[in-house]
Amino acid sequence: MLLRPGIENKEYFFMFPHLDKLIHCSIFFLLGFFFRLRFPKTHFIYFFLILVSYALLTEILQDIMQLGRSLELLDAVADTAGLTLSYYVYNIYIKRQGGI
Repeated sequence: MLLRPGIENKEYFFMFPHLDKLIHCSIFFLLGFFFRLRFPKTHFIYFFLILVSYALLTEILQDIMQLGRSLELLDAVADTAGLTLSYYVYNIYIKRQGGI
């Protein structure tokens, strides 16, 4: 999905400025949360390095592939925000479940 060719944006009633940043944040929130579900004992540094590297790689590939998408620093910031949020939401989830 992140490397999919860009298409012309059409205006829909639900669109607002920077909707794409919210989508990036949501995608990486889910990616981070499910990563933690699968690998619950992963230290924050490894979690962060692996998934931020993935986020940066997808941004670079969007620019290199030239399929209508481009590298945007704010997309990478939104990806990182989603990952960070997912790490802490997962920790809250585990505490409420009784811990591992």
